[in-house]
Formats: sequence, C-alpha cells, structure tokens
Amino acid sequence: MRRDHKPFALKRLLSLFEENWTRHFIRPQLDHLGDGGMIMKPWHLKLYGPNIRLGEAVHVVTSADRTVRLTTWQHEDGEGSIEVQDYALLCPGVRIDSATSVVIGQSTMLAAGVYITDADWHGIYNRPRPIGATAEVVLGRNVWIGDGAVVCKGVTVGDNTIVGAGAVVTKSLPANVVAAGNPAGVVKHLDTDREMISRADLLTEHSRLRQDVQLLDQALRKDNTWWGWLRTVIAPNKTD
Repeated sequence: MRRDHKPFALKRLLSLFEENWTRHFIRPQLDHLGDGGMIMKPWHLKLYGPNIRLGEAVHVVTSADRTVRLTTWQHEDGEGSIEVQDYALLCPGVRIDSATSVVIGQSTMLAAGVYITDADWHGIYNRPRPIGATAEVVLGRNVWIGDGAVVCKGVTVGDNTIVGAGAVVTKSLPANVVAAGNPAGVVKHLDTDREMISRADLLTEHSRLRQDVQLLDQALRKDNTWWGWLRTVIAPNKTD
C-alpha cells in the first residue's frame, strides 16, 4: 500500500488491543515494565527466562518475520539478566542472550537484526559444554547500534557512540565515536561541542506526546472510511 487507509477508530482499536495484550501476556513475564512504553505487535515479542526488565517509555517494534527475542539462561555458575533502560528502542529482529548481564543504556537504539550476547555458549575446548565463558555487556546512554551488528561478550560501549551496520564488536569502544568493521574499530570521532539530542529529550513527557500523536493521527486520517479501508484489503488498486 502507498499509504495507511485504516480509519482512526480502527487504528485506536488496534492500539488498545496491543496495550491489553502487553498488559495481559507480556507484563507477567517481566521483572519490571515501566510506564509509557509501546510494543508494536507484542505477540511477536518472545521472552524466555527471569530477570528481564524494561524501563520507562521503552519502544519495541516487532514483525511476523522478525521477532524480538530476549533470553536469559540459568546455569551452574549463575543466571543471566537483561536490563533495557528508559527510552530505549528495539527494532525488528533484535536478539539479546544473557548468561551473566546485559545492560542497554538510556535512549539507546538497536536497529533491525542486532544481536547482543554475553557468553560463548559452548566451551572452546570442551565443545559440548553449555554456556562457556561469560562476561557482562554494557551499552552506555544514547548508543546507536546499526543494522545487523553483533556485540560480543565483555564489551562496553561508551555514551553516544555509533556502531555501523554489520559490525562485529569484540572489544570495548569509548564514548562519542563511530565504529565499523569486523572486528569493529573507531573510524571517526564525534564533535562533542555540538548539541546531542536523544530519545529522552523527546519522550520525557511521554503522556503528553502520546496525546499529541493521537491528535495528529486523527487529523491525517479524517478522510479514511471503513468502506474505503475494506476495499483496499479486498481489491487494492494502483492509487492505494
């Protein structure tokens, strides 16, 4: 479709359905779920294990072909934990596996297909051994991890740093840099004199923002009708 033909009333019903699904099926699986968040198509968010926490105004975007999976593992030496702090964004296909600790900092954005792990998952010399070596992963504030990147065990990524698409991060990165490659290395330093605007700046007053977005959505959909939407579902044409 060239545009979304759903009438505003249908869009609101779908949003309420997602909110109720999140409250009924997702919230009980989490150790904590902050206010003001949004999980799009929450039935495609897969959670396995305890010690998973989502902060305030966290946005999770899923799709049928790219589920988001957060998994913690219990083993003889301990158990994993995943903490996604306030205002973070998880895009379709994100996977996080933890046997120790993974912390996603405030306002950090994980693009589609990002994989983060704090373990090897097998012993190097004893291959059948589960879990293997582990070391915590910490992403700082306002970090941006690009499409399809991998962040490996023991890595810390400093505030505001950008990791390029497809990078494999095997060693820690400082704050305020751009890193790319396999293994990832610093390719550019950000200008720290320029103002840095993060998702926190946008979402701090998330209740008011949600109301403003609804009013805008209502205005944009004022000409959409139930019959017009149904026709596009059954018999779309080139103008749809």
